[in-house]
Amino acid sequence: MTEQRSLSRRLIQIFNRYLEPGGEETWVANLENSFNLPTCYFNSSDWTGPNAPSQLGQALRMIDNPASLQRLWQLQEKENAEAWIVQNAFPTGSAAIYHEAEKLGMPLIQYVHNFRPFSISGYLQTADLDMLPNRLQTYLTEIKRASWQDSHLKTAWFAIVLSIAHLLGWFKAITAWIAVSDFMRNQFIRIGVPAEKIFTLRHFWTPTTDIGASADNGYYLFIGRLVEMKGILTLLESWDLIWQEKRNAAPRLEIIGDGPLAETVRESACKNSLVKLRGTVFGEAKQELLRGARALIAPSICLESLGLVVYEAYDFAKPVLASRAGALAEIVTHGVTGLIHEPGNARMLCEQVMSLEREKDTRLAFGRNGRQWLLSNTNEEAWRKRFNEIVELAIATKQ
Repeated sequence: MTEQRSLSRRLIQIFNRYLEPGGEETWVANLENSFNLPTCYFNSSDWTGPNAPSQLGQALRMIDNPASLQRLWQLQEKENAEAWIVQNAFPTGSAAIYHEAEKLGMPLIQYVHNFRPFSISGYLQTADLDMLPNRLQTYLTEIKRASWQDSHLKTAWFAIVLSIAHLLGWFKAITAWIAVSDFMRNQFIRIGVPAEKIFTLRHFWTPTTDIGASADNGYYLFIGRLVEMKGILTLLESWDLIWQEKRNAAPRLEIIGDGPLAETVRESACKNSLVKLRGTVFGEAKQELLRGARALIAPSICLESLGLVVYEAYDFAKPVLASRAGALAEIVTHGVTGLIHEPGNARMLCEQVMSLEREKDTRLAFGRNGRQWLLSNTNEEAWRKRFNEIVELAIATKQ
């Protein structure tokens, strides 16, 4: 590790891996690899299969998991860290991680990737914004939706776990919050997090491509989990409209990802020859699909905290068609780096695709502008300087 890529303090980051990896896990790995940042990993997959704890055992361990705390302690004794960074602690890490930090007087920095601990699933919709400051109402709405693991019972229990931690003051152990967008910072201030304790720090990005290497192979690209909240159903509806209007003269849609709605996407692809499901794609194969895309589409109906997929598109000088969902509209500027549609509005998205088809020069200009935004706003050195400042502030509050 060179001095240029060092951090100012000895730190540990804590991350509970989800059953399906996403942008959050990519960011954790990026910090680990870029700065040799020791990471205490917990795995949701440990609670699946024949060797998993009983349902009751899992429920109790969500509050306090001795095995997870022991693993964290072992890493702490090895690294002698001056602060902990919590990326995600649930479900197998347990709420007691916050209590442990409180007992130790350990500065705790909470990364705000989603709406936890003020939401159960972490993912909310635009219509939920008004109720967000009312934690009980938010929890009850999510229980009604079975928002966590498609289970009313599990969602209700998770609400109880979070409520216990709130009532006991465990989350007060957080000495600084890092929001990945202004949108998320503003929402957490609305919830009640003191403005002086929460800071916006968007992710940095290391450009990996040359704009001259970009191509246009006549398709639009979606990258993400195949779940309703990512807008995949809206996207498929849009391409059905495009098919009806243009038939085989219309652009193709390439879909990268996997998830519960994979079969729905396959069925749609069978009915609409413009749609192709690629499944999970990594590395150079993914880069080639980005390089050949005409534009990237981010049609989320949930409130996105940032949207690293936009960075990926800009890296290849591709415009982005994004929904007005959370921070997506913060990093995609309508009429400059792409176009913004209302969440769930398939007709509006269809019309925007058709407008890009008619206006090639505009499409290319959007892509160039996106590339310039990436180069101007995601500098690693500037990120590291600000991150170190936040860490120093978090530690100073405990001295």
